Amino acid sequence: MSKDSPQASWREIRRQNARADLLAAAWDLVREGGLGALSLRELARRAGTTTPTVYAYFASKNDIFDALFAEAAASFERTNARPVIGESPDERLIAHARRFAAFCTSDVPRYQLLFQHVIPGFTPSAEAFAPAIRGLDAARRRLADAEISQPRHVDLWTALLTGLVDQQISNDPDGDRWSRLIEEAVLMFVTHCRDPARSRPIHPG
Repeated sequence: MSKDSPQASWREIRRQNARADLLAAAWDLVREGGLGALSLRELARRAGTTTPTVYAYFASKNDIFDALFAEAAASFERTNARPVIGESPDERLIAHARRFAAFCTSDVPRYQLLFQHVIPGFTPSAEAFAPAIRGLDAARRRLADAEISQPRHVDLWTALLTGLVDQQISNDPDGDRWSRLIEEAVLMFVTHCRDPARSRPIHPG
C-alpha cells in the first residue's frame, strides 16, 4: 500500500493526534508538579492508556522532554516574532524585555525547560533547539538596532533578562518586584554598552 494512500494518511494523523494528547497530558503533569513530576507510568494513567503504548510514541522520558522543548521553543519564537510598539530602539528593547519576562513567568516549567538546565542527562535535539537559536539571532538583531553588537554584551543581555526572571519567580511569584525593574535595568544596560569607557572589561580576556 502506498504511503500516500488515504489509509496511510489516516494512520499518520491518528499517530500525530495520539502524540499531541500525550504531550498535553505531560504539560499538565509538569505544570502541576514541576518537571521532575513527569513519569511514564503517571503520564499513561493521565492519558488513559498504558505505559507500553506511551513507548510506542516516545522512546524514552527524554524523548518526551525533547518534544515538550520543541513545543516550548516554537511558542517562544511565535511570541518573539510579534511586533512591539516603540518609537526608538531603546523603547523596543524595553518592550521585548517585558514580553520575555511575561512569557517566562506565565509558565514556570516551560521557562525552566527552555532556559535552565534542570533535567539531568537531557539535551534537546538540534531540531527542537532550532527555534531557540533563531530567537537568540533575533535578540542580536534588536540589540544591533540599538547600536549594541559586542558578543559579551549579548551575553550580558541574556544574563540580565533571565536574572530578573529568576528573581521574580523565586522570590515574588505572584507580584512584580523584579518585573517592574525592567525599564530601569534596560536603560542601565544600554547606557553601559554605549559608553566606551564603561563598556571595556575591567579584566580583558
